[in-house]
Amino acid sequence: MRIIKYPHPTLRHKSKPLQRVDAELKKIVAEMFALMYEQKGIGLAANQVDLPYRFFILNLENDPAKAPEHVFLNPVISRRTGTAEAEEGCLSFPDMYAPVKRSAKVTISAYDLQGREINYQLDGLFARAVQHEYDHLEGILFIDRLSPAAKMTVQPALDDLERVFYGDRQRGFIPEDGEIVSRLAELEALRT
Repeated sequence: MRIIKYPHPTLRHKSKPLQRVDAELKKIVAEMFALMYEQKGIGLAANQVDLPYRFFILNLENDPAKAPEHVFLNPVISRRTGTAEAEEGCLSFPDMYAPVKRSAKVTISAYDLQGREINYQLDGLFARAVQHEYDHLEGILFIDRLSPAAKMTVQPALDDLERVFYGDRQRGFIPEDGEIVSRLAELEALRT
């Protein structure tokens, strides 16, 4: 398992709801937490590890000893209020940070790994992280929410990521878009 980087097509793929929780899904979640901690992140969506499933994980301290691990299966944000701007980064955009406006408060419902419904009314960093990861599941990236000025400041880094991606594709390390779409459809058929 690895974190895929922009502009990989899976990052733009709208995730499909999961129909069941089983041992394989729990193993995937555990691997994602390990990878997220290794990369010093606080959240990770399934499509960031090249999976088409509708879930994400969070640990706001990047440390299970300091903060709880949260798993959001099939999340739905039902309410958004207020506006807050803060700097964000993303593991799929290494070392890139920019100010993003988001709702100040959100209400989210989802399921946990035990299949129980969970409901939260969130603000602060928790609300911001949930919205960031939820966007991933919709195929929306934090760069899509940048002001024109902020987008200009990160454009050179985006250009670098695109050069690396297309270079890797030319060398055969990354399949063509059609192959990626077919593989995602096969994975979806297994769990959705």
